[in-house]
Amino acid sequence: METTTKRQDLIQLIYTYLKAAPESTLLKVLELLEDEEDIRDARAELEDIKRNGGIPWSEIKKDMKKDIA
Repeated sequence: METTTKRQDLIQLIYTYLKAAPESTLLKVLELLEDEEDIRDARAELEDIKRNGGIPWSEIKKDMKKDIA
């Protein structure tokens, strides 16, 4: 219960600050959140490649040449 209350308090505090922030600050926060999501996605993809292997570069190049032709 205490963790839930702390989380709710934190969310309310963030909401209060964001509501008062200029649009430029909100855009910067959004950019940072998107960057964070991109980083998480890239890390997940790298982990998947480590576990399952990837596509060899020679095969990728061959497929790219087919797409161009």
